[in-house]
Amino acid sequence: MSSFFSSFTSSLSETNLATAKTILTTAASIAGTAMLIRSVANEFLPMDIRDIVFTGIKSAYCRFSTNVTMVIEEFEGLDNNQIYSAAETYLGTIVSPSTKRFRISKSDHQQTFTLTMERDQLVTDYFNGVKLKWILFSRRVENLRNNRDLTVPMKSEVRSLELTFNRKYKEMVLKSYIPFILEKARSKKQEVKALKIFTIDIQNLYGNLNDAWLGTTLDHPTTFDTLALDRDLKEFVMEDLERFVKRKEYYRQVGKAWKRGYLLYGPPGTGKSSLVAAMANYLHFDIYDLELGELSSNAELRRLLIAMPNRSIVVVEDIDCTVEFQDRSSQSKSGRCNDKQVTLSGLLNFIDGLWSSCGDERIIVFTTNHKEKLDPALLRPGRMDVHIHMSYCTPFGFRQLAFRYLGIKEHTLFGEIEETIQQTPVTPAEVAEQLLKGSETETTLKGLSDFLTKKRVTRELEAKKREQEEQHRDQLVDDSDFEGENVRHFGPQNCNGRAI
Repeated sequence: MSSFFSSFTSSLSETNLATAKTILTTAASIAGTAMLIRSVANEFLPMDIRDIVFTGIKSAYCRFSTNVTMVIEEFEGLDNNQIYSAAETYLGTIVSPSTKRFRISKSDHQQTFTLTMERDQLVTDYFNGVKLKWILFSRRVENLRNNRDLTVPMKSEVRSLELTFNRKYKEMVLKSYIPFILEKARSKKQEVKALKIFTIDIQNLYGNLNDAWLGTTLDHPTTFDTLALDRDLKEFVMEDLERFVKRKEYYRQVGKAWKRGYLLYGPPGTGKSSLVAAMANYLHFDIYDLELGELSSNAELRRLLIAMPNRSIVVVEDIDCTVEFQDRSSQSKSGRCNDKQVTLSGLLNFIDGLWSSCGDERIIVFTTNHKEKLDPALLRPGRMDVHIHMSYCTPFGFRQLAFRYLGIKEHTLFGEIEETIQQTPVTPAEVAEQLLKGSETETTLKGLSDFLTKKRVTRELEAKKREQEEQHRDQLVDDSDFEGENVRHFGPQNCNGRAI
């Protein structure tokens, strides 16, 4: 009896397996046939007939299907469809088992290549456990060339994406999935684009606002990995930047413009500009170099602010000597303001006033060699949120530079060099310059050690000389006071107090 049931069960399993194989084979054959028919129809059937056939098939299918399909055209009239562009970028990041073909491209303005869908290809995505199917359709249309010979026909394509899903998830797709795609595409485009640095184009400042800034590719190699900065300070800056870009909703909730201000101060050559480049490479933000000295009024400053896109770093270098700001006390007393120059109040309004809200996700960086010369109004929180002192080279900074320039992490001369660096103020730029001079490690480090020793001796001699000069001046003052007392005490004087 047991053998009977065993053989019966085995036979039943084989029958079910054969049935499943038959169903899968039939489904695959039908799907393949459908794709073949579509491809043949796209190539050989006239556009009008093809549209009628496909429309009829889709109508019949929709009557019995629980799915719904959203059609996203590439263009809306003459304008690009933002959702199509975002979906195309997003789908290029998905590798689906059902996708057999992709397009690959790279432009001069991109750092890496871009993947996009090929027509009639299926990409399956999953969002919050929901299955979503994407297909790219493309049809050829006849246009006329926009040139002198208007009779020459030209083939072109009209593309659209179709998104299919169960109709009960329609609200989720509209409220969550599509916004998710838009945000992902924005981040992806930011990552692959080539960074640029912009400067003011004075000639076009009062023309089209899109031409107010003149840009060129920024290929600065400095990153936080190569920056000769103390580890704690480096980690603090990176964490602060990450926290800033993730707090869009927080800034809206507290009623503040989505921006962050940094003040970089310290002696020349301590890496202020390099830190700005590292921030740009880290965030993939373009840099806008704002030369206040080239502007003649607050109105020009406002126009530049309006023309500046989001996700950018605004840099004002050497703020203490860039422009002579009008004194606020004299301005308030007179009740007037010189409209032919950039004023301090105009700059403050740009940083933290009403005009600062004209744009989101911006980093504002001021650099200076003399923090003490800045007006206190520029330094308060909300304007310059983070103050970073760029100090002289430290032993840790030296080791970073040695690894970057010489490719070494340890050497017998390191102890001697680090001890000298702790006793001698030397900038990272000076250390880097010495490391660039030689091609052999031993010779290069010996040259750096000699340079540091000479700099220390020179500094000690200069300090001693200044001390002697101060003592000499103090002695002259003492002698002068002594002579004056003698004259006033012993000598006869006239009515003006002068010795006779």
